Amino acid sequence: MSRFLVVADEPWVRNEVHAALSIGANELIDHDDPATAAVAAKDESVDAAIVDLQVASMGGMAVTRDIRDGEHPVPVIILLDREADAFLAGRSGANAWITKPFTASALRATVAGVTGAA
Repeated sequence: MSRFLVVADEPWVRNEVHAALSIGANELIDHDDPATAAVAAKDESVDAAIVDLQVASMGGMAVTRDIRDGEHPVPVIILLDREADAFLAGRSGANAWITKPFTASALRATVAGVTGAA
């Protein structure tokens, strides 16, 4: 079983991630407060975090840095709005990224490449 923290404040983004990853024994934990995402990753003992680039006022890049620098760093996958943001995603320390809209199989492949599970 894999546990994923989904950091997004838009319901359609969470729905797309759930549709792609709600297979097998995966557990998805929704979180819409970017300021507490690093704490949530630790408290929930997740295997990876999937972070929307445009989440609330903090933004996915800052959330990624908080999670990666926190007490319980986990792999982070950023959901980009445009391919041109890939450079910034890499600079933030994200393990991987995918551009929206994405297919379920593309997100599963990205997650598997980072965690070995999908």
